[in-house]
Amino acid sequence: MLRYTAQRLLFAVPVIFGVLLIGFALLNLVPSDPATARAGPTASAAVITQIRSEMGLDRPLWEQFLRYVGSIMQGDLGTSLVNNMSVAEELSRSFLATLELIALCLVWAVPLAILLGVAAAVSRGGFLDRLIISGAVAGISLPVFLIGMVLLWIFGFQLQWLPFTGRGGPLWTLDGFRHAVLPSLCLGLIFVGPVARITRTSMLEVLGADHIRTARAKGLEERLIVGRHALRNAMIPVTTLIGLQIGYLMGGAIVTETIFSWPGVGRLAVGAIVANDLPVAQGAIIALALGFIAINIIVDLLYAVLDPRIQAR
Repeated sequence: MLRYTAQRLLFAVPVIFGVLLIGFALLNLVPSDPATARAGPTASAAVITQIRSEMGLDRPLWEQFLRYVGSIMQGDLGTSLVNNMSVAEELSRSFLATLELIALCLVWAVPLAILLGVAAAVSRGGFLDRLIISGAVAGISLPVFLIGMVLLWIFGFQLQWLPFTGRGGPLWTLDGFRHAVLPSLCLGLIFVGPVARITRTSMLEVLGADHIRTARAKGLEERLIVGRHALRNAMIPVTTLIGLQIGYLMGGAIVTETIFSWPGVGRLAVGAIVANDLPVAQGAIIALALGFIAINIIVDLLYAVLDPRIQAR
């Protein structure tokens, strides 16, 4: 298992380098000048030129990139051009808020999605199966911003049951939990559909296998067959999709955090790009990419636990 883990970590190194390269290139293609953003709109051309030299922006792009990678390897993500704060400090607060939102989403969305998928597979072709599949297709088809606006309008404006702007505090406090409910619902509704569908498909394949027919022939109860024998084998592709969907949640969190004014890393990235705050934008891209890579490594390890044959490949 340790060797398998080391291989996964080793394979992540070129991916991280590629993310750094692509992120650096894309942000440098944006028609903006970080030196002007730091100097302010009233600064003279001489001052802007001096700041450009101090920031190293007058050097070739390849040299800027190498300096940037060297700074990251030393743990220095730079300083914000807008508020002169450490990028690492801003990211630590914002990333924690995003993790809280995703964690609350997964607490209810993963069990619900698996339960719906199993129920649809057991009642294949029936009314419940068709109802669940229809709901899953609707959840996949609807865009995140539409779901967020509907939740905000119904539960925030009309019923006024829940707050819908900002973060009320840590998730384990009552006020913090109430502020996180609507954003987590918005994210979870786009998560449940795909996971429920793949759970149903995987369960149908397993329920038609020879060992399941043998278990039924021995007279085992259906709930034991479904819960103990079928679900574990069906969870292998489901686990893979859950990992991918968690990565997509981090992308969906950008829209959700903007709608609900949630102070997460996605909203931080949008604000930094709008304000031409290049160091913060680059740091946010790195944080999101590292989160996605970490999730995929964890999924690979869970995959190996569910199917030990993978470790031998």
